[in-house]
Amino acid sequence: MTSWYESRIDRQIREAQERGEFNDLPGAGKPLPDIDEEYDENWWLKRLVRREGITGPVPATLALRRAVEDLMETVAERTTESSVRRLVADLNDRIGRAHRGLLDGPPVVLSTIDADEVVSAWRDRRR
Repeated sequence: MTSWYESRIDRQIREAQERGEFNDLPGAGKPLPDIDEEYDENWWLKRLVRREGITGPVPATLALRRAVEDLMETVAERTTESSVRRLVADLNDRIGRAHRGLLDGPPVVLSTIDADEVVSAWRDRRR
């Protein structure tokens, strides 16, 4: 059914449907992938990296996000509390620079890290 106004694009889509060009498309009748996952504004970038197997240098803000995600694994390799605190202080400094727009890459929404919480978790892990 067409309305009193049909744009050129709408007409082309309608005609393609009538010709059956959208029949038997891959994924027809299947749920959308990742439909139940929380929305991530950088989904397209993550898919691109996975699909293309991109390795090597990444923008500083993306490297920072990765460093925050991997913090507990990185901390586990440290042998002294002072080195853990230096690592957290460095990350907090980088997060502050990212908030001020001083790092290249997409914007980040990261909170600073509580050094005392990280040190406590580091101690618990070492026991």
